[in-house]
Amino acid sequence: MKYLVAIALAALAALSATRSHAQDAAMIEAARKEGKVVWYTSLAIPSSTALAHYFMNKYKGIEVIVNRNGSQRVLQMVMQEAGASIKNVDVIHTSDAGHFVLLKGKGLLAQYSPKAAEVFPAGFKDPAGYFFGMRATLSSIAYNPRVINEKDAPKTWKDLLDPKWRGKEVTAHPGYSGIIMTHVLALVKQLGWEYFQELAKNKLHIVQSANDPAQVVASGERPLGVNGAEYFYYKTMKQGNPIKIVYPKEGVPLVVSPTAIAKDAPHPNAARLFTEFILSKENQQILADKEGLYTGHPEVTYPKDKPMLKDLKLWAVDAEELEKRNAELKKRFTEFFGA
Repeated sequence: MKYLVAIALAALAALSATRSHAQDAAMIEAARKEGKVVWYTSLAIPSSTALAHYFMNKYKGIEVIVNRNGSQRVLQMVMQEAGASIKNVDVIHTSDAGHFVLLKGKGLLAQYSPKAAEVFPAGFKDPAGYFFGMRATLSSIAYNPRVINEKDAPKTWKDLLDPKWRGKEVTAHPGYSGIIMTHVLALVKQLGWEYFQELAKNKLHIVQSANDPAQVVASGERPLGVNGAEYFYYKTMKQGNPIKIVYPKEGVPLVVSPTAIAKDAPHPNAARLFTEFILSKENQQILADKEGLYTGHPEVTYPKDKPMLKDLKLWAVDAEELEKRNAELKKRFTEFFGA
């Protein structure tokens, strides 16, 4: 009896695998007929274009149109086009999880549950199947070791308030970057708005993207980054630039960056195929190895010179709270920093 059950289960598994392969082949063929996928993303240009090329090399005949901008501008483009009934974008990716709560609520996302994301933890997927965490990064402190000695470098967020850093610090802006929007909310919840009020007294240089502080710090123009995309600091450092990253022990903001398919995607099959690709273990490992990013895939391994997430105290924020407080966060930040 057990033998017969085993045979039946094996046959069922083989049939399921055959059906899955046939479905995958049908999706690829349909995507090739559409010919392209339009991707609105906040992922840095070197990383987003590299990912697009990996996809195009694997699926010949399907072009990836990369439209890269800051998270807030990606959202603005999506909303403006939706309001004008323009159907251009297929796949949407930003670093502000609150955007996807908003877009889902407005009925602008397609429901699709990728097979690749089945193994992702709860914090990396919408239970209803509308969006999934493509990547995760941290917002960290960084400094230029040619200008600042390691023994003098800040070790905590509050160390950044020291008046000796006046005129030496750089910050990205939550009005442009989803990573920094998450950063601001995480620190407000832990340290209060008083923290930012004090930080502003140091007359920070303000840039837009969470990637921008890396070059400012590396050049020595402002040798201390009070926030910024840890993965881009890491990539800049690995390219031989003078950067040291600090992971404050009291906590580091964790930024889960979702991806979703637009409800009115003009190339829906290519959008689904691209989504399966960017969430696959193959690509998630590429993001870890070549881009310095963290991911939600439990089988991905990381470079030995990066800390494991489990070894850090992480400050995560709720996507719905991020959306609800969006206007407040931008307004208060602008009040304190004047831009």
